[in-house]
Amino acid sequence: MAFLENKANSGHRSMKTRACATTITIQDGSDFQDRVVNSKTPVVVDFHAQWCGPCRVLGPFLKKMVAKQQGKVVMAQVDIDEHADLAIQYEVSALPTVLAIKNGDVVDKFVGFKYSDQLEAFLKKLIG
Repeated sequence: MAFLENKANSGHRSMKTRACATTITIQDGSDFQDRVVNSKTPVVVDFHAQWCGPCRVLGPFLKKMVAKQQGKVVMAQVDIDEHADLAIQYEVSALPTVLAIKNGDVVDKFVGFKYSDQLEAFLKKLIG
């Protein structure tokens, strides 16, 4: 699997820096409004929880995929245990749930783990 191959390279400083620059951790509802809903850049929202095994695999992998888009898309991480209100508002009923938000609207969504080719198609569709 491609994500396992990339894990060996995760120690490279440039990849780590780019991943951090394109990933935000949501602090509260107003932060979500400002950084996701009002974003001029398309946003991939990763609803996750610390106790969710598939989330712990998908999250870092999705971060790397988003970083490869070179700023054309941003990733926002929402811990549902800290932000249950956002999970309810966006009808998150299973984890991981990933939303694609463009111009404040949810334009695509998936639930569960996806492989690199599926994630690439998801991101390309969002970026347009």
